[in-house]
Amino acid sequence: MVLPFDRVNVDTDQMVPKQFLKLQTKEGYGKVLFYDWRYMAGEKLNPEFIMNWPRYQGVSILLARAGFGSGSSREHAPWAIADYGFRVLIAPSFADIFYSNCFKNGILPIILPEAQVDELFRRAENHEGYSLTVDLPAQAVSDSGDLLYRFEIAEFRKHLLLEGLDDIGLTMKHEAKISEYEKSHRPGVTLYAPVDAKYASRQS
Repeated sequence: MVLPFDRVNVDTDQMVPKQFLKLQTKEGYGKVLFYDWRYMAGEKLNPEFIMNWPRYQGVSILLARAGFGSGSSREHAPWAIADYGFRVLIAPSFADIFYSNCFKNGILPIILPEAQVDELFRRAENHEGYSLTVDLPAQAVSDSGDLLYRFEIAEFRKHLLLEGLDDIGLTMKHEAKISEYEKSHRPGVTLYAPVDAKYASRQS
């Protein structure tokens, strides 16, 4: 299902306020996503905030406006988005660092023209339970009706998402070569020609 989040220039400080940056793992950040908007005093859910509406529970696609992910470069923001359950973000534009961080955390950020995003907002707001199908190999977004939008994505980033790889996973794909390199450079292996002792003594 789709959550239509109708705010422009939502920044990473609003996604994860600074007091929650001390958590040591990626898990648990979903609870604090948009904390100042989701909760009232005593962490009581704010019934006026769209993420707390019953019709938008269990969503996996976040529909946003331009400038999503601006502000500081904290990676905690995509951690929180992923931990909450979002797998796809759709917006007319994203902040560059946030956009890159999404791919590192298994999130697909899709950039569509503003007119197309407007139409998705219209459909999501007018049809409860509105859902989209995102076909990454075909680079297409569609619904159960007549809507079909194409999107662009770098081939390398597409590969990472399809293979479920992050930076560590990508590195481990080369584990055999890494092990071979480490063996050839282990302590005790001479990697350069020794200094000629006689020549060195003449220079002293």
